[in-house]
Amino acid sequence: MADTFGFQLLAQDGLARRGEVTTPRGVIRTPAFMPVGTVATVKAMYLDQVRQAGADILLANTYHLMLRPGAERVAKLGGLHNFMRWDGPILTDSGGFQVMSLSKIRKITEEGAQFQSHLDGSPHMLSPERSIEIQCLLGADIQMQFDECIELPAAPKEVERAMQLSLRWAERSKRAFDDQVRAGGATHGQALFAIVQGGVDPDMRRRSAETLVDMEFPGYAIGGLAVGEGHEAMIATLAETLPFLPSTKPRYLMGVGTPLDLIEAVRLGVDMFDCVMPTRNGRHGYAFTSAGPLNMRNARHAEDMSPIDAESSCPAAREYSRAYVHHLMKSGESLGAMILSWINTTFYQDLMAAMRSAIEQHRFDAWAEETKARIIAPPKSAQSVM
Repeated sequence: MADTFGFQLLAQDGLARRGEVTTPRGVIRTPAFMPVGTVATVKAMYLDQVRQAGADILLANTYHLMLRPGAERVAKLGGLHNFMRWDGPILTDSGGFQVMSLSKIRKITEEGAQFQSHLDGSPHMLSPERSIEIQCLLGADIQMQFDECIELPAAPKEVERAMQLSLRWAERSKRAFDDQVRAGGATHGQALFAIVQGGVDPDMRRRSAETLVDMEFPGYAIGGLAVGEGHEAMIATLAETLPFLPSTKPRYLMGVGTPLDLIEAVRLGVDMFDCVMPTRNGRHGYAFTSAGPLNMRNARHAEDMSPIDAESSCPAAREYSRAYVHHLMKSGESLGAMILSWINTTFYQDLMAAMRSAIEQHRFDAWAEETKARIIAPPKSAQSVM
């Protein structure tokens, strides 16, 4: 195991990259998809299943864990890895995105975000310094700067204001993290990533990226996308932004997304992703399969004893029938959500593994077109759960 954080580029096909992020808790094979464990759990799954699916790293959330059970309590109990029984790397979102969703009960100032808890209405202040302190108490291997994420579309002046504020918060986050390292609250094996903001404006994205690169972070995230701008605008913004990020550092697209989003973003050079879609869609009865998506609530599955996906590496996809899972979902049984979340999490990990292999074989474009033709377009019966 490495004692420090690092990134190595192993292969490249066009702009698509195959690499490895090294941490003291293990290697992250890239392109990588991080299952979301917001409150120290990947919903409806055992972590043994998440490991078996092929995940190298999980995402947890600063905002939710600071409210319940509390970062200080998690630290007292041995840190987040020990608390949730996950010995691999963990990345923590800084809480900026969650604060955005609290627009009716929060106020943004230069100091940070004042807000009321969605649980009990209690007042809180989340600043760059407090966000980093919480992430260090949790023991996150990769931590995110505190930023302001805004919904799109938004007025250019508002996008500029939030971008500039996020840059100032990036400086404060970096100072706070360095102070934690000096005080022993963090180690050189942990890393702080910056977050590029700027809406869908190419000039703002460039200025944000260049300013953050000058600060010399070990990794860079692209934030503020998949918040209302649409797939085409997101991909165009990525194409404009990624050239300004260093090729020697990992690139993380936050909160994305659909299989199409992942394929097209990897094609442009993104290394890391997270999204709630595999488990959230599973809880709504939606299955990702090697032959395309399925809505398991649809009546056409009621008497179909064929497996959900005979080609999947997930045992549940091969061994449970469509009729049975349809019955579970229509009956409101938790097992249905558990089976589909396991299937979908495995599908996403298999998709990333296939991308890594295609890049190594220098056939990413051909693989991408073949795969998109087979799995991307959802049938009308499934679109309502996307």
